Amino acid sequence: MLKIKSYVKVNSIAEAYELNQKKSACVLGGMIWLKMGNRNVSTAIDLSGLGLDTVQELEDEYVIGCMTTLRDLEMDKSLNTFTQGAIRESLRHIVGVQFRNCATVGGSIFGRYGFSDVLSMFLAMDTWVDLYQAGRIPLAEFVKMKKDRDILQSVIVKKTPLKTVYLSQRNTETDFPVLTCAASLIGEQPRTIIGARPGCAMVVEDREDLLYGFTEMSKKEKAEAVRKFSEYAAANVPVGSNMRGSKEYRRLLTEVLTRRAWEALGGIKE
Repeated sequence: MLKIKSYVKVNSIAEAYELNQKKSACVLGGMIWLKMGNRNVSTAIDLSGLGLDTVQELEDEYVIGCMTTLRDLEMDKSLNTFTQGAIRESLRHIVGVQFRNCATVGGSIFGRYGFSDVLSMFLAMDTWVDLYQAGRIPLAEFVKMKKDRDILQSVIVKKTPLKTVYLSQRNTETDFPVLTCAASLIGEQPRTIIGARPGCAMVVEDREDLLYGFTEMSKKEKAEAVRKFSEYAAANVPVGSNMRGSKEYRRLLTEVLTRRAWEALGGIKE
């Protein structure tokens, strides 16, 4: 059961940060996962009055407030055009519309949950987080940082030219994913993300440069590069077992989803 001693709807991020320095304090977000646990909260911090619930499109970036709901992201036409529909694909399986109308992007990103479709998708883009104290940090670095008492204000997606594909495997339509995979070309730079391993989503380092120069390859060369890289990913991405799937199943899915994602991205198979 969740027990809250006091509730404060803050007037500024500075006030929220000060209140959040106590270990027993908590930022509420969308109250989706928080309410499902057993916890005593001394001060519940509500950010809903700070105007951090919008998606702003600027000339060179999108600024997504931490209180923006997953449903708002899912329905944002500009973001979906920019990602060729991958944003919508990464969100549409998450429980249901009512759930996505409550869950926030800030909670999904700051929580760094192992099962997060949201984290997998944002890692596939040129994404930064804007923290009150630490400032702007690349999301790929943020996911490796130890959790602290800072406040996530917004998520920034740079408008670097992007091609991306998002795939996931689920046992049932609205269940947590067994594995997620996002493939992208950020400019000319290939990036592959594997999540729900069941650990936190990670960038697959192409240490052998198997996808180097991908856009300049012929279709036959792309197919061979994708085959080799898919096998490489399956051999090098750490996976484990839980109630949704075994280690061996996830290793197989890593190869299959990576191959399918890059085949789609390279136009090898429609």
